[in-house]
Parts: sequence; C-alpha cells; structure tokens
Amino acid sequence: MTKSPEPRAKPKQTTEADHSVGSRVALLRSASGMSQTMLADALGISFQQVQKYEAGKNRIGAGRLRAIADRLGVPVSVFFADDPGPEARGRNELDMLQQDGALTLLQAYDAISDTAMRDEILTLVKAAARISRRAEPVEDGR
Repeated sequence: MTKSPEPRAKPKQTTEADHSVGSRVALLRSASGMSQTMLADALGISFQQVQKYEAGKNRIGAGRLRAIADRLGVPVSVFFADDPGPEARGRNELDMLQQDGALTLLQAYDAISDTAMRDEILTLVKAAARISRRAEPVEDGR
C-alpha cells in the first residue's frame, strides 16, 4: 500500500510571517506619521494594496519590502525581528508600541520641547510603573 503524499500548502497562501511583517509595516508607517495613501504613492501602488500588505492578505516581495523599509527609514531586518513569545510579551519595542495609547504617549512626549519638563514626565511615568508592578496580584501556584 503506497502512502499518499501530504497535501502541500498553496504557494501564494499567506503565512503567519506575512501577517507579522504586515503588522510591523502598519505600526512603523503609523509611527512615522505616514498615511497608507502617502506610502502607496511613494511606492507607486494603490492604498488598497498597502491595506492588503498590512493585513497580511498579500505577501510582500523582497524588492517591495526593501522599498517600504527605505520609505520608512528602517532596516529591512526590523520586519523580521524574532517574536519573543507570550512569556516575554511587552519587552519588544514594537510590541510595546502596539499597546493602546503607547504611540500617542510617545508622540505627546516628543512634542514637549522643554528638557526639564520631559525629565519630570519620565520620572512620573517610571514611578507609576513601579507602583503598578507592586499592585499586581502575585500568583501562589495553587
């Protein structure tokens, strides 16, 4: 009895890696203040194509990914940073920027030109983080 070959994935089917790359494109585009239309115009494609890339519905070819990286001012490698896994979630800078309000907070901080005020705000946020960590319930493993 011969074993039938395992079904092969469709060659153009998107993968988890495509979704990850797309979400990083969306995050970095947004962080740079660029709209989907602006990125699309810079690349010579439609904004709908950018939407498909960001949603992971369409794969991004190597040349196009290089062009996106150039327009966003980042190295191509940033799109392939290792996923730290659930146990390290929140430690990766890109993951932190995806948290609700993180990008808004960073943009507001960047808009403050007074260095002393920025230092005070940073001190305040760090203190709030320490208080928050102490207030988290400790699991007892029962």
